[in-house]
Amino acid sequence: MVEPIILLVEDNRDDEELTRLALQESNVVNQLVVVRDGQEALDWLYCTGAHADRQPCLKPSVVLLDLKLPKVSGLEVLERIRQDPRTRRLPVVILTSSREEQDLLRGYDLGANSYIRKPVDFEQFTQSIRQLGIYWMVLNEPPPLLNE
Repeated sequence: MVEPIILLVEDNRDDEELTRLALQESNVVNQLVVVRDGQEALDWLYCTGAHADRQPCLKPSVVLLDLKLPKVSGLEVLERIRQDPRTRRLPVVILTSSREEQDLLRGYDLGANSYIRKPVDFEQFTQSIRQLGIYWMVLNEPPPLLNE
């Protein structure tokens, strides 16, 4: 059996490292795949571009999606995920530092499962990631995803 995957779409290496540390401290041991921009996220999800040789059967259990990304914005990534029948049911948690209400509203309008603002304080951030990991990787019962 393949270990469940968390797909982290994050261009900020400091936020990536904080997320990685918070997951480790929380004993969430799932495989963490990190992509650095919106286009790479789409390539990873749909096995195109630099990820064309990736096994399509490997789907993430949850996507942690930053909004402010290079190339393709997080909201555009979310919109593409929801438009494709193969990924429409994929749990997507927006994990962002954006305080803009329009981002919050647009994220939910596009089908985000959750919207979490990144706390500035490391302890609060760790607690948020711990709760997020426990909920999405242990408690949540995900819907089946369509195969390619």
